[in-house]
Amino acid sequence: MTESPTIAGIGMALAAIREHKMRSLLTVLGVIIGTACVIAVGSVITGIDAVIVDITSSFGPDTAFVYKFNLGFRGNITGDELRRKPLTLENARAIEERCPSVEHVSPYLFPPALFTRQHAFDRVRYKGNEVLQPEIAGTEYGYSEGGATKMLHGRFFTDDENFRRQPVVVIGEDIYRALMQGEDPVGKWVEVNGHMFEVVGVMGRPAASFPGQEDKRAMLPYHTMKKMFPAAKEMMLILIARKGLLSQAMDEADAVLRQERRVAVGKPSDFWMSSGAQMLEQFRNLTATVALVMVVLSSIGLLVGGIGVMNIMLVSVTERTREIGIRKAVGARRSDIVAQFL
Repeated sequence: MTESPTIAGIGMALAAIREHKMRSLLTVLGVIIGTACVIAVGSVITGIDAVIVDITSSFGPDTAFVYKFNLGFRGNITGDELRRKPLTLENARAIEERCPSVEHVSPYLFPPALFTRQHAFDRVRYKGNEVLQPEIAGTEYGYSEGGATKMLHGRFFTDDENFRRQPVVVIGEDIYRALMQGEDPVGKWVEVNGHMFEVVGVMGRPAASFPGQEDKRAMLPYHTMKKMFPAAKEMMLILIARKGLLSQAMDEADAVLRQERRVAVGKPSDFWMSSGAQMLEQFRNLTATVALVMVVLSSIGLLVGGIGVMNIMLVSVTERTREIGIRKAVGARRSDIVAQFL
C-alpha cells in the first residue's frame, strides 16, 4: 500500500524536529512567550475591570457621593480644589429637606490628621495591642443603611447616641481581629487617639474594597467626633436616593448645593458628585488607552515569535533546496512540497 503524501509529510516533519532539537525548542518558545504575553495582559485587564465592577456595584444602585474635589480615578489634585471650602452638616440637612428624591444623606467626617503627616500617629489600642493608621470617621446611623455595612457583632450606634455625643465606636473586622483575637467585642473599651470609646459593634469587611485591603474603620457618631476632635472639618456626604430615582436625586442635590455654596450661574460647581456607575465609567475611560497600549506591546511579543517561526521555515527550505529540486524532477507538485514544509 502506497503511503499518503500527508502521512509521509508528517513523518518527515517529526524526523526534522528530532534532528534539530534546539532549533525546534527555540521556535516553540518564541510562540509560547508571545501567546502567554497576550493572554496574561488580557487576563490582568479583565480581572481589574471585574474588581472595579464589584466595588462600584456594591455601593448600591441608589447611592451617590459628594466631596469638595474628585475622589474618583484621576490624576493630581489641584491647589484650587484643595482651597475649596469643606462641605458641612448644614449642606447635608438642606439636601435631605429640599430634595424629594433623596431618602437620606449621611455625613462622613474625616479626622483632622487625615490630610497631614500626623495621620501616621493615629492608632487604636486595647490591652497592649494597637492598630496604626485606622480609618477614623464620624457619621450617623444612616451610614449603616447605605449597603456598605454588614454587622458581624453587636450593632451600629443609634441616632440617640449621636445626639447625646456618647463615647461609642463601631470597629472594622481587621481591627477587631488584631486587638481582641476572638474575644466578645461588645462592651469593651478601646483607646482611639487618646480618647476612650465603648465598642458597640464590629463591621464585616465591605464588599467595596480591593482584594487584600484591610478593614481598619473606626466609626464614631458624628457629634461625638466633633466633640472629641473639634478641629475635624473635612467631610464627605453619602447620598441615598429613593429607589430608582438616583439620577433625579443627584440633579436635585446639585441644584441645592450650588445655592448653599453660592456658586454663580454659569460657573462650574465647586464640589464633586458621583455614583458607583459613573465612577466605573470614569475608570474605563481612564484605562482604555492604557489597555490598548498593553495589548499592542504584548502583541509585539507574539509578532516576534511569529517572525522567528518564519525564519526557521526559511532556513529549513534553504538547506533542502536540492531535495526540493529532486522531488520536482520526479513529478512532485508545488502543493505537495508546500504541504511537506507546513
